[in-house]
Amino acid sequence: MKSVRIIPCLDLKDGRVVKGVHFVDLRDAGDPVENSAYYQQEGADELAMLDIAATVENRKTRVEWAEQVAAVLRIPLVVGGGIGSLEDMETLFAVGVSKVSVGTAALMRPQLIAEAAERYGSGRMVVAIDGRRNPDMPSGFEVTASGGRRAVGRDVVEWARECEQLGAGELLTTSMDGDGTLAGYDLPFTRTLAEAVGLPVIASGGAGTLEHFYDAVVEGKASALLAASVFHFRMFTVGQVKEYLSGRGIPVEA
Repeated sequence: MKSVRIIPCLDLKDGRVVKGVHFVDLRDAGDPVENSAYYQQEGADELAMLDIAATVENRKTRVEWAEQVAAVLRIPLVVGGGIGSLEDMETLFAVGVSKVSVGTAALMRPQLIAEAAERYGSGRMVVAIDGRRNPDMPSGFEVTASGGRRAVGRDVVEWARECEQLGAGELLTTSMDGDGTLAGYDLPFTRTLAEAVGLPVIASGGAGTLEHFYDAVVEGKASALLAASVFHFRMFTVGQVKEYLSGRGIPVEA
């Protein structure tokens, strides 16, 4: 087994880190640059930064936020939200972003994945798949868009496999049923996607205890673990998560 990556996630709105439940009822969680430097010092393997209002407000991601955060990081920075073209990606890469995450834009025009993978390499191309339970779908899960606000009538497994064929490097999977709840990652959702594709799957949405991280790897088959609330509100540190996982036989980066 490869080392499991731990990825704190900064959800940004109006220049501040925020965190809610099911993407609503947002609470302030501090300054993005200060948080980024702290998480790097704590041993984070990567950092994700999502401009959660960009798609809803029909605008591009705020490049200046990405530039300020990238300036204090030596670890990879993944940026998502409001990225809809190769030009948007080029601008972000130019200010130090390592990877981009696309969600709604890829659903609207899947060929964007192929174009980006060809130009920049699959390793810089993350596709965000937000989903929620729908028993009418073959896998039991339906893809959602616009920050989970809109169901799109597509099965998550079908879409994940298409993303893989188009050249995505990894999948950032978020269960809208679990986001911000601290009740644990949605293991059936994560496992369904991890077993459907050969790509690394990042589990996201719902981490609340150290055991939740372990379960996401062992039961959810995740390659990387993204979390926000537990880190932002200092329930425990990245170091504590790594120590716990290592103690239970899960390989992590030192």
